[in-house]
Order: sequence, then C-alpha cells, then structure tokens
Amino acid sequence: MTTLKLTLAALALTAAPAAFAQSSRPAMTAQDLVTLPRMGSVAVSPDGHLAVYALTTSNPQTYKRSTALWLLPLGGKNARPVRLDWSSDASDPAFSPDGRLWFLSDKGSSTSQVWSVLPGADGSAGGPIQATGFAAEVAGFKLSPDGKKLAVWGEVARACATFGGCADLPHGDGDQSLPGPGTGRHYTDGVGFVRHWDTWQTPGVYSRVFAYALRGGQADPATGHALDGDPAHGGFTGNSPSKPFGDGGELAWSADSKAVILAARQADRHEPTSTNLDLWWSPIDGSAPRNLTSANHATDTSPALSPDGRWLAWAAMARPGYESDRLVIQLMDLATGTVRPLTQDWDRSVSSLAFTPDSKALIATAEDVLDAPAFRVDLASGKATRLVFHPGREGHVSQIIPLAGERFLIKRDSLDAPAELYLGKPGSPAARLTDIATTTMAGKAPVTVERFSFAGANGDTVWGQILKPAGTTGKLPTVLMVHGGPQGSFNDSWSTRWNPRLWASQGYAAVTIDFHGSTGYGQAFVDAINKDWGGKPLEDLKKGMVAAAAKDSAVDPSNACAAGASYGGYMMNWIEGNWPDGFKCIVQHDGVFDARAMAYETEELWFDEWEHGGHAYYEDPEAFEKWNPVNHVAQWHTPMLVVTSEKDFRIPYTQGIAAFTALQRKGVPADLLVFPDENHWVLKPKNSLQWHKTVFDWMARWLKK
Repeated sequence: MTTLKLTLAALALTAAPAAFAQSSRPAMTAQDLVTLPRMGSVAVSPDGHLAVYALTTSNPQTYKRSTALWLLPLGGKNARPVRLDWSSDASDPAFSPDGRLWFLSDKGSSTSQVWSVLPGADGSAGGPIQATGFAAEVAGFKLSPDGKKLAVWGEVARACATFGGCADLPHGDGDQSLPGPGTGRHYTDGVGFVRHWDTWQTPGVYSRVFAYALRGGQADPATGHALDGDPAHGGFTGNSPSKPFGDGGELAWSADSKAVILAARQADRHEPTSTNLDLWWSPIDGSAPRNLTSANHATDTSPALSPDGRWLAWAAMARPGYESDRLVIQLMDLATGTVRPLTQDWDRSVSSLAFTPDSKALIATAEDVLDAPAFRVDLASGKATRLVFHPGREGHVSQIIPLAGERFLIKRDSLDAPAELYLGKPGSPAARLTDIATTTMAGKAPVTVERFSFAGANGDTVWGQILKPAGTTGKLPTVLMVHGGPQGSFNDSWSTRWNPRLWASQGYAAVTIDFHGSTGYGQAFVDAINKDWGGKPLEDLKKGMVAAAAKDSAVDPSNACAAGASYGGYMMNWIEGNWPDGFKCIVQHDGVFDARAMAYETEELWFDEWEHGGHAYYEDPEAFEKWNPVNHVAQWHTPMLVVTSEKDFRIPYTQGIAAFTALQRKGVPADLLVFPDENHWVLKPKNSLQWHKTVFDWMARWLKK
C-alpha cells in the first residue's frame, strides 16, 4: 500500500466534532467557492513577451459575474498583471502576428462580437476596432496564421449562406419546428437530437463556421464563405464545434492560411447513437470540404498543425459508439497523406495537443494516476516523456503553451486552489506568475490530503485520497464522495462544484476512490466498468473505505455518509439497495434510478447503450436490468437527500422524482431539492450556495452530535 501525505494550506472546521488543533484562520466556505476569481483561456504574444488571460470575478453581494482581460509581461522578476482598460466584458484572447490582441465582447451591442486592440504595457487599449458586426452572435473565433483572415462560429441556419442576416427564412432563423398557430414544437422524422444537455433543439440551426478576409482590421462581409459546404456537393450538416461542450480546440488553420480543419458529426436521425466526429479540410474560398477521416467511424478531434506546415496531428478513438475510448495521437504527413498512430503503444488518453516551435514534438496533456500533467511526444519515435514542473505533485495542467528556449507557460490548478499561471522549464519547479487565489486560500485554515492505494476488485491497484482538517487527533464524521462519468476521476484538481476541500472544511474526513472505470490508469481499467456498473466499482468502494480507515484513524466508516452525482448519483441509488447498512445517510444528485426509463429518456443514447453492452434496451433488457437500482427498492432504508434539476436532459429530473417517491412510499427519511433553472450541473451562484447549505445541513443532521 502506497501513501503520499501532503499539506494543503486552506481548510478547517466550522464545528469541532473531533480533537484537532483549532486554527486561527477562518474555514473555507461555499461563499468562497462561489466568489473566488476564475481564470479562463490564455494567449501569448508572437514575440513571447506578453501573456493575456481572461479572469471572471463575482460581486460578493449580488453574485453578478464579469470577465476582463489581464496583461502579464513574461520578462523580468517583478512583472505584475495589469487589467486591460475596457468598459465591457472581454474574453477569449488571441494574438495576431502583428501583436494586436483580439477578443470577444458585447460592448455596445446585444450580441458578442470580435474586437481587437493594440495593448499597452500599462493596460491601456488605444484604438479599439470592432472586427465584426454580424446579426448573429459570435460564439468563438480563430485568426489565421498570416493574420489576414478570421474564422468565426455561432448558431446559424443551415439554409443561410451568410453569418446571420437570414430574415427571409421561416421565423428568421430557419426553425421548421414551429408551424403554428399554437406554441407546439413539431419535430419530423430524421431530425437527430430533439433536446440536448439542457436545450431544446431548433431543427435546421447548427453551430457553423464561416471564414472572412480582414480589411483594415474588420471582417469583409463580401468575402465570407461557410466552411461546411453544400451537402449536395460534398459538404456536411452538423455542429462545429460540437455540442454541448465543443470549443476552439476542435478547429485549426492550415499553415498557409488557406483552409480550416474542423471537427463535426453528421446531424441526422443517427446522431444520438453516433460518436463519429470527423475532421474536414475546408478551403476558405468556398470550395467543397474534404473528409480526412472517413475511414474511422469513431471520434476524430483536436486538430493541430505544425508551424512548418508539414504535419497534421489529431486525437482519435478506435471504437464507434464509445465516448471514453482511448484517444491516440494520429500524425499525417501533409505532403504524402500518410497517417500513422503516434502513441498507439502509450496507454494514456490525450486531452489537448500543441506543437513545439521547432515542429519536432507535440505537447499533450493526459491524466496519469491522480495527476493531469503534460507530456512531450517525439514525432520521430512516438515516445511520451512526462514534463515535471511541480516535483512530487503535478496537479492538473489545463493549458500549456510552448515558448522559445524550451520554456513553457502553464495554467495549473490543484486541490490547493484554482488555476494560476506558471513559467518554467521541465525538471525544475516552475515559477508562479499570478496570484488569482493562492494568497486568499493560504489565509484559510489548513487541511491535509493523503494519497493511498489498495488492492481492489480482481486484485487491481486502486487509488484514493483522504482530505481532513489539519491537526485532527480523533475520529471525524466521514463522507465518501463518488465521482461521475463514470469515466472520470477525483484527482488532484480544483472544482467549482464538487470540491473535496470545501467538504473537508465542514469538519469531515472526505474520502475519494478512483474505482474501476476511472481515468488515468490505462484503457483496460477504464473499460472494466462496461456492463458492470454495480459490480467492481461497488467492491472498490467497499474495500476503499476499509483501506482509508486503516491508513488514517480519522476516517470513521461507522459514522459516514455517501454522496455522488451523475454516475455517482446512480451509485448512491445502487448503494441504497446493495450496501444498505454502509452509511447513515446518502446524498444523491442527478442519479439513474430506473435503467429502463433512462434508456428511452436520455439524449446521448450512445453512452447508455455502450455501457450496457452496445444494444438498445429492447434488444437486451437483461443487460440493463442486472444493474438497475429500481429492482432493489425493497431493501432501501438509509435516509437520502435527492437533488435534481428540471433542465437536466442527460438524466431527466423524473429519475430524481421517482427515487424520492420510492423513499416516501417506504417511509425512509428523505428530502428533495429541485432546481427549475439548472441542468446536469448546478452553476448559478445563489443556487450553488443553496445546494451546499442543503447538502451540509443534511449530513450534519445524521453525522454530527
């Protein structure tokens, strides 16, 4: 059994259920979690001397959020960030070759548009230029390498040849689902998604990419072309970037600025069962796009072009219909069209890709045993070398930008605090450049975190973490936090929702277990949960609680609650009937209650069907019923708090209502919290505060004397 013990300078108790050294510093609260600044995307100027990052702040009284751009010189020991002098929200920074800063803003408009400015070192913004003034909102953009062209994307009717401005189409946006005279939506056969994540779909309207030439810093409408082409002549119909979470990482300009490579999935009646994202080479002159990955019927995404124009790299899965298959780097020689899998022998799944300035290697991020570090992947050999910037504990690298001189700008977060920027070379500790929340979190009462491992199901090594208030000398009420996905991880990263550090600050020993199905341990470990939702994962959780208690005497399985959301919520329902005496209370958020109903109500059918053997429910009902929580309601007797949201289309809120009904009918103590304006996640600040208060009050009711 392996243990790594670390100290986090940030948490303490609001009450004292066990003996521990009382800190003079205040405990972290849900108010802190909601109002701490949040760093967005980062860009670096062409000369490597200036970094720009987006920072979202919240008013601690009204909770209104605003986003600004901050400039940070990368040279000199005493460099300090400077806020860009701008009178409106600004986000999504990018630089053009001439050093101008481009960004999105809704300044002077009801829609977000592209702007540019030549930034001064003092944060001034002389001569701002509005680059776009489209009728449609710009959701994102990318500049061409030569700085003379602009690709933009947003919600546009497929029948519209321009970026917005199609007032002659029905309802102005091409929506064919509202025939009237009533308010009913009418979806015809073959439409694909009817609703997705938290939004009812508008037939005929997609996220579409258009390219324009820049004249005097402005997009010339006369030069615009849609990059999805004509479906009748080699084009495609689908969302690019993909929905609901696709972003600019799914698009890349060719080195000669004559084409955009973009990822898209065909939108038709098969879309809810398809993970087949393809990469399309789309010339900006309006000629037909070309499908580069038609031979692969699984996911192809994250295109990256080498600076010398020779290589196209991307990440690809091999198994159609499986959204958590391993993402292997593919490398195409653009001169010959030859493709080879670069990391076929490396058992990790890449998250992001960027070429080094010399075009000889790729920098990839990937989860790796409770960390999410960066790796250098050599183009010649395919060898992946882990880049160490924080010896002993890499945390979570969410963005890394290669610079000249083998330096890297790193956006990194951890259990300690939200993301900060670091600058350094591999092999030695990177220097922190920003203080977004580090000082604030250091002013909070401390918490410790232990990493531990044990023999789980099949004797496989399983990892977990224990967080607790520093100085604890007795047993603490304990919470087992079960992550969602299920292909995910409670790793060493910061979360603005399920944050183990915040839970520990309430006076608990917070235990997380990366059960079979978790990411960062190789693809076989990920695949092990398939058709076994209630099997090996439950065994891992049981053994993990025993191992945690053996490792740390503060963990008290006899005085514990279990909590989880999404798959973690499913596991709460499964525990209720299959580990009925394991806990004094349960917190179940957006969990599957009835597998049969879920199979017909969820939107992304590929996920639910793959997880139960690759079949629809009617083709193999036994595969779903084997792990169906509704079949074990007769054993339910542990008090449960049920949380659900009306805009959750992934696991519809009726699943939560059904679980609460079962508890009520059985006379089991239960509370129900329903958010009418949230999706699968609780995102609004006041709702987050209410969520945390309700959850913590529920656990204190059953665990704290």
